[in-house]
Amino acid sequence: MDPVAALRQIAFYKDRAGDDVRRVMAYRKAADVIAALDEGTRERLGQSEDWRSLPGIGPKTATVIAQAWAGREPDALVELRSAAEDFGGGVIRQALRGDLHCHSNWSDGSAPIEEMATTAAALGHDYLALTDHSPRLTIANGLSADRLRRQLDVIDELRERVAPLRILTGIEVDILDDGTLDQRPELLDRLDVVVASVHSKLRMDSAAMTRRMVRAVSDERVTVLGHCTGRLVTGSRGVRPESRFDAEAVFTACRDHNTAVEINSRPERRDPPTRLLRLAADVGCAFAIDTDAHAPGQLDFLGRGAQRALDVGIAADRVINTWPVERLLAWPSAG
Repeated sequence: MDPVAALRQIAFYKDRAGDDVRRVMAYRKAADVIAALDEGTRERLGQSEDWRSLPGIGPKTATVIAQAWAGREPDALVELRSAAEDFGGGVIRQALRGDLHCHSNWSDGSAPIEEMATTAAALGHDYLALTDHSPRLTIANGLSADRLRRQLDVIDELRERVAPLRILTGIEVDILDDGTLDQRPELLDRLDVVVASVHSKLRMDSAAMTRRMVRAVSDERVTVLGHCTGRLVTGSRGVRPESRFDAEAVFTACRDHNTAVEINSRPERRDPPTRLLRLAADVGCAFAIDTDAHAPGQLDFLGRGAQRALDVGIAADRVINTWPVERLLAWPSAG
């Protein structure tokens, strides 16, 4: 098989399994090194079995390249694929047509936009919303207005190459302390999808946090309320408690203003907690099952969120990313 494809598939499965980012990046960087070689150089290195002479190629990646070059599916890929966990999700996972929350290396993701898009297409998605961070989140290299404009131009250039997948323009915009949104309104108006999330002052008192969130989800530009409690339940960043707010008031505002409540599929978030997921369903909210992917393999996390929706009895049609793209973009809080 193609060594570049083998290396990228190994990176995909390692991302999916939550492997250390540095190990994953070793395979992705090795794929970039091999992809940059002309055919003559590849042939020479293949004949001499001298892949390790290349910068960035270590013993493990060299073994993968050699096995793929020899026409074998690399042992590491076979092992990773056989060990891949079934995340479930049943009929809801089958109904999902896309993902409305992911990041690229324009902010704090690890892969280029095109690689995220081609991975989504390989997973069977009809569409993928690119939602890199907004400027206030400097630790995540949030996009200034000028960088967001440049990203929109890049997406326009990519559309034909990744078709029939449709890249939806978007942002994960910070909800500021007063509930306003961390990007220029005229730019938000140009986007297909706006995910609004709280990333700062997560321990704000309940009344102030409620006002903050209600104002944000009531903004007609907001499509999705992202990871509403901000909690972390596991993972390398440790644990973090839920933010305190009047969930019924926030979910009622989401319902009344056609803002979907995100079911965040990241294993360290599992947000909202089950009791709040049930409350949002009882209030009558729409939902978006999203991966919040920061790497290609994480785009396959959708089954995790779909299983949580299935477990609390949410009907597939209440999940806006089960809808055809035309219906999604015609919804009052999208497009």
